Amino acid sequence: MRPYTERRGVAPDWEDAVQSVGSLRRACIMKQLSAGVRGGVLLLLQSAFLRTGLIHPLDVCNRNGSLYNVGAKMRYSSSSYQDQSMDDALNTTLTNDKATLIQVWKPKSYGSVKGQIPQCERLTYTWKEIDVFGEAPTDGKPREPLCTRLRNCCTRQRKDFNPRKHLLKNVTGVAKSGELLAVMGSSGAGKTTLLNALAFRSPPGVKISPNAVRALNGVPVNAEQLRARCAYVQQDDLFIPSLTTREHLLFQAMLRMGRDVPASVKQHRVQEVLQELSLVKCADTIIGAPGRIKGLSGGERKRLAFASETLTDPHLLLCDEPTSGLDSFMAHSVLQVLKGMAMKGKTIILTIHQPSSELYCLFDKILLVAEGRVAFLGSPYQSAEFFSQLGIPCPPNYNPADFYVQMLAIAPAKEAECRDMIKKICDSFAVSPIAREVLETASVAGKGMDEPYMLQQVEGVGSTGYRSSWWTQFYCILWRSWLSVLKDPMLVKVRLLQTAMVATLIGSIYFGQVLDQDGVMNINGSLFLFLTNMTFQNVFAVINVFSAELPVFLREKRSRLYRVDTYFLGKTIAELPLFIAVPFVFTSITYPMIGLRTGATHYLTTLFIVTLVANVSTSFGYLISCASSSISMALSVGPPVVIPFLIFGGFFLNSASVPAYFKYLSYLSWFRYANEALLINQWSTVVDGEIACTRANVTCPRSGEIILETFNFRVEDFALDIACLFALIVLFRLGALLCLWLRSRSKE
Repeated sequence: MRPYTERRGVAPDWEDAVQSVGSLRRACIMKQLSAGVRGGVLLLLQSAFLRTGLIHPLDVCNRNGSLYNVGAKMRYSSSSYQDQSMDDALNTTLTNDKATLIQVWKPKSYGSVKGQIPQCERLTYTWKEIDVFGEAPTDGKPREPLCTRLRNCCTRQRKDFNPRKHLLKNVTGVAKSGELLAVMGSSGAGKTTLLNALAFRSPPGVKISPNAVRALNGVPVNAEQLRARCAYVQQDDLFIPSLTTREHLLFQAMLRMGRDVPASVKQHRVQEVLQELSLVKCADTIIGAPGRIKGLSGGERKRLAFASETLTDPHLLLCDEPTSGLDSFMAHSVLQVLKGMAMKGKTIILTIHQPSSELYCLFDKILLVAEGRVAFLGSPYQSAEFFSQLGIPCPPNYNPADFYVQMLAIAPAKEAECRDMIKKICDSFAVSPIAREVLETASVAGKGMDEPYMLQQVEGVGSTGYRSSWWTQFYCILWRSWLSVLKDPMLVKVRLLQTAMVATLIGSIYFGQVLDQDGVMNINGSLFLFLTNMTFQNVFAVINVFSAELPVFLREKRSRLYRVDTYFLGKTIAELPLFIAVPFVFTSITYPMIGLRTGATHYLTTLFIVTLVANVSTSFGYLISCASSSISMALSVGPPVVIPFLIFGGFFLNSASVPAYFKYLSYLSWFRYANEALLINQWSTVVDGEIACTRANVTCPRSGEIILETFNFRVEDFALDIACLFALIVLFRLGALLCLWLRSRSKE
């Protein structure tokens, strides 16, 4: 047979087309011929489409007897994308509600690397008996006194736990592949709570009943199994502000798309997404942060969040208010994209607040939620019949979505009447045949379906659940972090300018020291000032690095984009050049101005020690940042924790005078090791007679050895001090990595 691309302009004969079909396709056509009038109509349409070259003869029929343009099997190549984007195929489906033939234009292949999803890979998501509880407000009650709380902790008395509020009440439902399920309801009805529970992303403090069952194709799944197969577009938009739209999508594509997909295909996919969601004009605009950094508008940020999740092939897609902040045209475009994805066999669940009638017509199923209960679950046609049977039919020429939300909302000054109406609707649906069918589908756990289903292995996902390799994750994090460093003037220009100004100030104060009794004291003070300046400057420079990006990190980590260790290593290594440049600028300015020990060896040794101190303090700042839940907490904890290490440095307290109960804590002080190493580098080669004693009856060290003995420092410990500084860098960074890993653990 000739390729499909060569036959597009040819009108093949019907008999030739039928002869080119295999035995299975011929059997399917014969089955349609014997189906009566409906089969005849379908056959006539198929013949017409074949003669005009709109469809491929091999794709005449499918297992449901509907006409789909599946097209050739797509491969992971840019040419496949070009062939796929050439067609806007006409789909003809037969609805179950009305025996009428509806023609729907199928959108371009969007959100999927492949074409039609095979039947064995489709997902049916069922959930049963989901009860969600949240902490109830205390109604302004004063907190217990501190003594009472301490007494309760030390005794075995029964503690009064916070009361729980029943948010979702025995919610059961099903979302089948190829259907677009819309969750609707008034504000506070529980739409987002239900979607978070289905995605295993309930916030802390929200508890889900242990008997809740969430299953894919009848197989109960946990959080890790679901997230490997599911994409979740959350309502809150979280991005790295300094990245552009294109850079963000490239980062997402490198980590979300399979490890076997070539980089050129990923870049082509990013360009397609930019065009489909009208993001081309802002592709090179930074994302920004509302109220801080000017960037994308609210609608563009929402479309970017949606584009990030649909870059890959999510067989199950959950969307929380995907149209909020969008105008009517863009909202319709987003819903058309979701509809096209559902027609390929994907399972789409979304929450939406009062859609227009045009958007309402795109829904295959609707789920009405009121007061945490299911008010209805079924097709729009079934919902009209259900409410008509209750005596509250939707008026003609009225948006059904608006009508349902009004009937299920709590109106002011009519709370009792509205709750009675909601209870009546929910109770009526609970005993309806539709609810029994839904409950049977959710309870059978995959049995009794048309074909035996099983939970297929996710394509492109490794045994660890990540789509990209360890090195790819590390490279992407390093690339994104390096871009953030370059684009943030606070980390480059201001830091270097600040360092130069402080170094010039210190050099001017201690300018031109001579080797006498006063110069020895001043040089020792200036060297210790090197350490304090490097410590506080670097600790407070990174104390907000991880705490500021913690929400973004938690969301991307729970989406299985990257590991904790790759994120930590990429983030810290990207900032390493800056923490090498800052000590170099500082030491290069102050060292000659103060007049420290001459010689390239002494200068390079001082630069090396100061660089180690800068990286130790940076590692300690990472530890505080990862252990703190917010920036304000990190800034509050930082200074009090650094002060004890400062005291143990040997300048304010002699190392031999440290109390025994603080001896082990002093081993963690980088001031102690760095101060000893700097003084050894400065005074170890100063012999007797080089230090001039200009005043009588004044204690004056005549050699460098006497100065080191005064501080209880030994020349033999120089190598040990350098090794301890390296050990503290590793220790503090491992502690920071552990804290970050503990924070990334899922609450559910």
